[in-house]
Amino acid sequence: MPISQGESPSQGLGQSQGHPQRWLILGVILLATLTVLLDNTVLNVAIPSLTAELDASTADIQWMINAYSLVQSGLLLTAGSAADRYGRKKMLATGLVLFGVGSLTAGLAQSATQLIAARAGMGVGGALLMTTTLAVVVQIFDDTERVKAIGLWSTVNSLGFAAGPLLGGVMLEHFWWGAIFLINIPVAALALVAVLKLVPESKNPQGDRPDLLGAVLSTIGMTAVVYAIISGPEHGWTSFQVLGSGAVGLAVLAAFVRWELSIEHPMLDMHFFRNQRFIGAVAGAILVAFGMGGSLFLLTQHLQFVLGYEPLEAGLRTAPMALSVVALNLTGVGARIVTKLGTPATIALGMTMLSAGLAAIALLSGGTGGGYGGMLLGLVVMGAGIAVAMPAMANAIMSAIPPEKAGVGAGVNGTLNEFGLGLGVAVLGAVLNSRFAALVSVAAASLPAALASAESADERARITDAFASGLETSQLVGAVAVLLGGLLAAALLRRAERADSAVTIAA
Repeated sequence: MPISQGESPSQGLGQSQGHPQRWLILGVILLATLTVLLDNTVLNVAIPSLTAELDASTADIQWMINAYSLVQSGLLLTAGSAADRYGRKKMLATGLVLFGVGSLTAGLAQSATQLIAARAGMGVGGALLMTTTLAVVVQIFDDTERVKAIGLWSTVNSLGFAAGPLLGGVMLEHFWWGAIFLINIPVAALALVAVLKLVPESKNPQGDRPDLLGAVLSTIGMTAVVYAIISGPEHGWTSFQVLGSGAVGLAVLAAFVRWELSIEHPMLDMHFFRNQRFIGAVAGAILVAFGMGGSLFLLTQHLQFVLGYEPLEAGLRTAPMALSVVALNLTGVGARIVTKLGTPATIALGMTMLSAGLAAIALLSGGTGGGYGGMLLGLVVMGAGIAVAMPAMANAIMSAIPPEKAGVGAGVNGTLNEFGLGLGVAVLGAVLNSRFAALVSVAAASLPAALASAESADERARITDAFASGLETSQLVGAVAVLLGGLLAAALLRRAERADSAVTIAA
């Protein structure tokens, strides 16, 4: 059911009833979306296995996680633009193929380098999937059902991110680490067949041409900056490798900004950053993802390396955050709080809860004798904070962008989320590594390597305590960053609302 030139998706399908198989198509889309999002966090519980079987250092592990999110975040905006121009169904199918091939390569990887490269390839497919799934949802549902459909899509987004460690734990309980990637292949194949058979094609041949140079510059720039953060503890923060990479990253990002300002159809319209509401929402969105990504990266290591849980046990013990997010999203609590308190206050409340959850985990479950009780409390509070802050954040971003740029707004939201996830792993992982290295004299790239070199039980206990101390420090750093970011975002949004009110009164 292709949509002809000049038609909008809603016109092509009819506003009165939507696509006749829309709920079946939605189920396929949600399955594909869930698979893509699970891969943001599914690796967290496999860290001990990867460290042992691939001889991966902490920096290698961070790159295995970051390669996926960084490539995906760099390509989201361009992927959305390409889908609009060349066909959403075509790009959705292409994304499923790339994601499936990348998953096969990752599952059969024999070295850390191979797995990092495979994860980057999966990120390309993930970018195409994340931009086209929401576009197809909007395409096949009419006005009366679209809100419900998008709500289900958003809930799967939250569930997919938070449930990754649980799925990874289940797979590692019965199979080897590669199975967490190979399970994607039948899902991608099923979704591909369903997409080709069920999903209608839609495109806008007059749409903006994809900004390929912008995609390359943004991906290289973000990757170089995060590389500098990851490698800081290993090579030294003042080393040429770290400073050079950071400088290159910042220079490339500056070139990206200049390029976006100079072309007719930019991937990201930089004039949006003149809007205080947009800036506030951007700061908040990055730091929500920063707190989520960094905390799960740290939590799974805390549960396994410090508290001694197996992968499945660790995954189950991170589930309360996912359950809290999904329960509050399904009941619409976040949306009701926005209506009652307003966007700035809601974001401040949600970010404060997220920060408090991180702090509770650090202070109540720190050390080898801290136990799980404090972590459980922190996870529930974090989930509640995410459920409160994220709807308000998405609303703030979309309301700060003109309606005719709604597709760009969705791409911006996805980009910020992916970049925040990668940045959270990089920054909080770097804090952990720095603290751990400062407390132990053993020269080792990871905790298992340090333990292997220990010559006595007392030395092993000292190394584990040092790792626990590093985890506590990094979690507290994350809590402070999230709290300050939330307050900054709320202040900017409040100021923007007052400015808009003043203009309305003056008019």
